[in-house]
Amino acid sequence: MAARQKVLVARRIFPDIVARLVEHFDVEEPLDDTPLPQAELIRRLQGKVGLFATGTELIDATLLAACPELRAVCLMTVGYNNVDLAACSAQGVRVTNAPDVLTETTADFGFGLMLAAARRITEAEHYLRAGRWGQWSIDLLAGADVHGATLGILGMGRIGQAIAKRGALGFGMQVIYHNRSRLDPELEKPLGAQWVSEDELLRRADHLVLVVPYSPQAHHLIGAPELALMKPSATLTNIARGGVVDDAALAEALAAGRLAAAGLDVFEGEPALNPALLALSNVVLTPHIASASLPTRRAMCNLAVDNLIALLGGAEPVTGLN
Repeated sequence: MAARQKVLVARRIFPDIVARLVEHFDVEEPLDDTPLPQAELIRRLQGKVGLFATGTELIDATLLAACPELRAVCLMTVGYNNVDLAACSAQGVRVTNAPDVLTETTADFGFGLMLAAARRITEAEHYLRAGRWGQWSIDLLAGADVHGATLGILGMGRIGQAIAKRGALGFGMQVIYHNRSRLDPELEKPLGAQWVSEDELLRRADHLVLVVPYSPQAHHLIGAPELALMKPSATLTNIARGGVVDDAALAEALAAGRLAAAGLDVFEGEPALNPALLALSNVVLTPHIASASLPTRRAMCNLAVDNLIALLGGAEPVTGLN
């Protein structure tokens, strides 16, 4: 009987989903939920042909050279900026991600984060919990309206379109967006969405939501010059990736009142945060949980498993990247 192919699960996942892998492979599970340093990841990948990966493992030319038996890297995330796709292709390593299954959940969260920033929801809760609520006043924690406002979306992929749908159809918002390429008019029409330049997007948006993928070209796409174009009454919500926004410049703009509020689920250098952000009351901070509903996280894991089973069984994956 032929030896079973060996795969590594890089981080803790749901036990019943590991059991699906065990039906097909010899599986090594993580000892705990600590992100693996690259040297340890390389050590554990020796003799493995497949990797169930998250967004925290660095898959680059160094790792690939040290793991010659590796044939498949299957991510449970939609983002893959931790993977050198060109190096994987050069080494014959197939890579997959998990788009689509997290679109609606992430859009729900992004819209909720925008609402929380605009209406000062977490600021109000902290105010109440601190025992500061003594009486009603006309402008107590008054924020900005979302209904009928102008929703700006930077990055109009699946998630951007889902956020636009919520804004246009649920809140009567005017949707403007910037993307590298304009959407088909048939996609724009039901949302009343209008493609504009990036500068016009920044100037006009009452509420700007960032949903662009990270790349070296997108690093600090929103920095001090871009923030200076925005209305002082505007909000910014980032559910894209840390590094798309210059967090220091954003903290400075928020502290100076050049921007009303922000909602951030991703950060430069996360899980570390710029301490200036922690000192501000007009920013809502969440720990990279936009896709974190149990049904969605399970769907993400199952898709990665489906891709591993397909690739290591000689079939095409569901959502291949190379």
